Amino acid sequence: MSDAISARATGGRYRWWICGLLFFATTINYVDRNALSVLKTTLQAHLGWTDIDYGWVTFAFTVAYAAAPSLAGRLIDRYGVKRSLAWALILWSAMAAAHGLVGTVLGFVLVRFFLGVAEAANFPASIKAVAMWFPQQERALATGVFNSGANIGVMVSFVTVWLAITFGWQSAFVAIGAIGVVWLFFWQRMFHPPEEHPRVSPAELDYIRAGQPPAREAIVVPWTQLLRYRQIWPFLIGKLITDPVWWFFLFWLPSYLERERGQNPLRSASLLALIYTGATVGSIAGGWLSGHLIQRGWAVGRARLTTMFIAAACMPGAIVAYYTDSFAVSVGLIALATAAHQAWSANLFTSAIDLFPARVSGSVVGLGSTTGGIGGMFMTLLAALAVQWTGNQQIVFVSAGLLHPLALLLFFLWLRGRFDPVDMARGVDTTRACVPLAIAGIVVMLIGIALTALIALNWETCVQAATLSGAATAVTAAAGVILIGVALIHAGVKKAG
Repeated sequence: MSDAISARATGGRYRWWICGLLFFATTINYVDRNALSVLKTTLQAHLGWTDIDYGWVTFAFTVAYAAAPSLAGRLIDRYGVKRSLAWALILWSAMAAAHGLVGTVLGFVLVRFFLGVAEAANFPASIKAVAMWFPQQERALATGVFNSGANIGVMVSFVTVWLAITFGWQSAFVAIGAIGVVWLFFWQRMFHPPEEHPRVSPAELDYIRAGQPPAREAIVVPWTQLLRYRQIWPFLIGKLITDPVWWFFLFWLPSYLERERGQNPLRSASLLALIYTGATVGSIAGGWLSGHLIQRGWAVGRARLTTMFIAAACMPGAIVAYYTDSFAVSVGLIALATAAHQAWSANLFTSAIDLFPARVSGSVVGLGSTTGGIGGMFMTLLAALAVQWTGNQQIVFVSAGLLHPLALLLFFLWLRGRFDPVDMARGVDTTRACVPLAIAGIVVMLIGIALTALIALNWETCVQAATLSGAATAVTAAAGVILIGVALIHAGVKKAG
């Protein structure tokens, strides 16, 4: 403890500069991805796009962003954070700039697809960097800080409208793509493993390690082994159930404010800025709270679950937000819900590196990001169908208020309130079949087949509600569920040797 006190007393805080770099990478990530949506009207006017054309462009990004994290996570574990995130940002910055160089729907589909592939590396790499650079009691706060860059990125992305008006839409895309070059300069100069960094004092290094081994060694653990660790499942299921809520807020709040609350687009934009400011505060506060409890002597599992409980308890406010007649109360409760989700997300992400060592955290977070993406893809269709069937978003708001408490219940029951880290050195015996995992795979595969059939049998209804691209997004997600089932079956069967 004396080393920890010394590290703080002597100003050993270089790790927070690293967190700042991750924050700006996440901000750039969201600016680049949201530029298309804020320039949608401009592009439709200049290029003659229809809503169907725009739907296929967004479909390309959504599919890539959901599918790529699992592969990205493995590459990050193999090649390291510094190299992997640098190449990812170079690619997504190049693809962001390339939006200004293409003029056809097919061209935009291609650049959006590769933008989604590259941006999928951001969260697995950032979480792994946090595991390398922060002791356990500070990891959730560091995650909350860099994760808040997503909210800032959404708000700052509206600057691209000014750029498009002033310099033309092509120049706007090129300009936001060029921002990544500036970040890359600082990343290459400032990021090294803490053991090798000249700016890290021995006292700070001892504080960072806090009794944990260095996290530099490259290792790739097959998915079939990772899926056999029971500790991975609360994280994967938590992402599957709760990420769709964020997707709903991100994509459907503007239409809710305009269609059901009667706000004009300019007023909606200002309200969204207020709501995402609340989300930023929630992300940081949620990360701070669990770390503060750990520093006060709480067990890691108890601190994380308590913070997640507080966040989940705030989410039913989204239901009240829909039904209240007071517009101010509605906006306040929506802001509270987005803040609670981001507080939840900071601790859910951190649970992955509480339970797994940093050397495999890229793969673990990548798998979780893929399950979250699949859940979000379904939300696109479900929200559209809800509006078509009922004329409002009531069903989705109710779901948004209940999914976090459900995920927390599953999380607690599965882990029994304890965070027992996996012993990667001990490994798992894959020469023996894991029958429960294989059975789970069969069930998941059957669910995926049923979802695919359900969408196919109601294809016209789905297309009318969510356009052809929205229906295609959902059926692609259903195919992803089938593939997950197959992967679970493969992970459950015994392997030779």
